[in-house]
Parts: sequence; C-alpha cells; structure tokens
Amino acid sequence: MTPKRVRSLMREMGLRAIYPKRRLSIGNAKHTKYPYLLEGVAITRPDQVWASDITYIRLPKGFCYLTAVMDWYSRRVISWELSTTLDADFCVSALDMALLTGRPEIFNSDQGCQYTSEAFTGRLLAARVAISMDGKGRVFDNILTERLCRTVKYEEVQLKEYGSMAEARKELGRFFEWYNGERPHQRLGYQTPDEMYYGRVLSSAG
Repeated sequence: MTPKRVRSLMREMGLRAIYPKRRLSIGNAKHTKYPYLLEGVAITRPDQVWASDITYIRLPKGFCYLTAVMDWYSRRVISWELSTTLDADFCVSALDMALLTGRPEIFNSDQGCQYTSEAFTGRLLAARVAISMDGKGRVFDNILTERLCRTVKYEEVQLKEYGSMAEARKELGRFFEWYNGERPHQRLGYQTPDEMYYGRVLSSAG
C-alpha cells in the first residue's frame, strides 16, 4: 500500500498522525507587538478584516513555506506566496500583492517575527490599516486562517507529492483558483468565496 493510499484511508476514517507541529512563527522580543482588535467584533463585510498565517509543505529535499492573505468575511484568498526560508520577505511580498487589490480596515496575524517585522508592519501603517495580533497562547484568535491552512493541507498538499517548489507553486495556483471560484462553503450559505466577496462588494458599491 502506497503512502498516498494510507493518507487517503486515514482521512476517510477521520484519523490523524500525531506529531509535533513545526514552529513557524517565532517571535522577536525587539519587535513591536500590537493588541488583538477582534474580540467580540462581528465580521459583516468584505475588506473589514484580512488575516495571514504560514504553513509548511514537504518537498523531496526539505520544505518550502506557504503564506496566504485571506479576507475573513468571504474566506477568499486575496494573495499567497512561497519561500524556501522563513524570513519576512515572502510575507511582505504576499501583503504587497494583496494591497494592490484593496485595503482592509484591520489586518490580523500571530506574533511571529515575519509579521512583527518593520517591513511588514510598515506596509500596513503606510496604508492606514489597523494592526491586530493574536494574544500569546490564544490559539483561537486566528482560527479562520488556520482552518485555511488545514484545508490546503487536506484537500491539496496531502493528495499530491510535489517534486519541486516550481511544481508546488503551479499546483497551489490551480488549487487557490478552484478554492476561490468553485469550492462552496457551508458557512457561506454554500456560496464560493468569490461569490461572497464580489457579490457583497458590488452590492455595497451599488
């Protein structure tokens, strides 16, 4: 039985392997930390809250790292980027791409050094975006973005074995296009993220 078949059967039976999660978001004590702004806030419109997280993808020779910027109201992935290192550059690149399409009122992340770096927070402050960061040890503060990472793993990454970072980039591009445009979400009334995001944006503009 192949590893891919084993993973498929485990998913069908609701089983998970138990292993330590890789530490991807390590804080930097010298960086400014911002308070969590979303306690009790109702998310009622697109571009009210964007958020980001990082996950890892196993490759034949090591790992690459994925970051994504998601609109919380619609679950739409605004932008994403891959990197072979955990420096802040790829997170800043994803943020730059996202800001080309719009601007959120609030941007939420964890307190990892990628998100607390001056390069990242400086972009948000320049765009007049309020910065929100998860409380230390509060695992549910960024839960929607963490669910996105889990979805990417279960519905894309674990079904395939990328041979290279170039292949990962190509396949993830296809996945996010499908995720935004074709995958309905129960919590969105079975609309797709694109339908939820653009439908509300257009109705607000009208």
